Amino acid sequence: MNDRYVSPLSERYASKEMQYIFSPDMKFKTWRKLWIALAETEKELGLPITEEQIEELKAHAEDINYDVAKERERVVRHDVMSHVYAYGQQCPKAKGIIHLGATSCYVGDNTDIIIMREALRLVRKKLINVMAELAKFADEWKNQPTLAFTHFQPAQPTTVGKRATLWLHDLCLDLEDLDYVLGSLKLLGSKGTTGTQASFLELFDGDHEKCRKADAMIAEKMGFSQCYPVSGQTYSRKVDTRVLNVLAGIAQSAHKFTNDIRLLQHLKEVEEPFEKNQIGSSAMAYKRNPMRSERIASLSNYVMSDVINPMLVASTQWFERTLDDSANKRLSIPEGFLAVDGILDLYLNVVDGLVVYPKVIEKHLMAELPFMATENIMMDAVKAGGDRQELHEKIRTLSMEAGRNVKEKGQENNLLELIAADPAFGLSLEDLKKSMDPSRYVGRAPRQVDEFLAEVVNPILDANRDVLGMKAEINV
Repeated sequence: MNDRYVSPLSERYASKEMQYIFSPDMKFKTWRKLWIALAETEKELGLPITEEQIEELKAHAEDINYDVAKERERVVRHDVMSHVYAYGQQCPKAKGIIHLGATSCYVGDNTDIIIMREALRLVRKKLINVMAELAKFADEWKNQPTLAFTHFQPAQPTTVGKRATLWLHDLCLDLEDLDYVLGSLKLLGSKGTTGTQASFLELFDGDHEKCRKADAMIAEKMGFSQCYPVSGQTYSRKVDTRVLNVLAGIAQSAHKFTNDIRLLQHLKEVEEPFEKNQIGSSAMAYKRNPMRSERIASLSNYVMSDVINPMLVASTQWFERTLDDSANKRLSIPEGFLAVDGILDLYLNVVDGLVVYPKVIEKHLMAELPFMATENIMMDAVKAGGDRQELHEKIRTLSMEAGRNVKEKGQENNLLELIAADPAFGLSLEDLKKSMDPSRYVGRAPRQVDEFLAEVVNPILDANRDVLGMKAEINV
């Protein structure tokens, strides 16, 4: 295999579980299940199909003769008819009723929907596990004051846990979107060449009700509540867009998380896990590069750009169908899922091993807190008899002086000392330092974490206890 291209999505990033969902085995076994469902439905609706034929089909539902199908495809250049032929070789009694009345999209499109449903379920499972780990992190660090940033400039403090709820809330929105799309997926059913069910109307001697029943019965056999009510030969390609929009949404959230982690790692406040023997740089041995976060960001960029593929496909389908969706779908749908699968494994791995450095966080916060505490200091001085307008101007002037000392002279922030030296404030340095408790400036952040987890996140986790407990395995 070293003499040909191999996708890094399968070699480096995606799990075996997700790879199987998009494997030839999953695809072609699903085709055979659909052919069995079709035959059973047609028999139940009165067509001359025997139980012996159906049992023969079931006996060979799993043991696909790939060699026969591949050889036949070289001759006829048609994948579906090649597999009909191969199945027929194994099932001589049922040979004549395989794919009866159906067009290629009966197996192709219905299988695509089934596979996307399974893939979304796996994405959902991993997404919820990431949410569970983030919830633990948010709860653990809900009381740790930290410098907050707007425009990446120091702003009013928050807590480490409250910041984590912002990442977690994005994933809650993604889960809402995923559940909506997952719940809205329907089968194509047995719609025929142009979506009119003409071949089935012929098979059922003009009985419209049996045509309607066929769709419902096939859907039920394949685990769906219904089929799309109308279609051309294919289900609307907008469905693919809706699915990839969900994946792109998860990618957006993951990318945003990694931006924050990489900036925090630069500040030495929070780091992603770094293994004992991991090499950060080939040249600079001391470096601890945030490579997992960078990989998440890289894969996320790919997924966000991938979403344009089904948009282009859906917008350029002609009338009841064209085939310029086929090659694109074979790439964009599986690779979008494989990439998101890798993203979520990495996300889980990073959150599970995040390292927080409270001392560095406190150092950075205390360097800026005097500026942020000026409103409280001014109020204390007013209570001691000072004039608010005069004090406001003095604090403004002293803040500018302290800022210059920090930026131009590289000194520590000496705003408190400057205020203590000004008799207009009537406050000692000791009085001023009492106002420097960071927890006084984080507002409702700790309570917001508690409320968000209790009211929003924990009900989701409680309802999905059966899928929790995953540990991410990453290849590199």
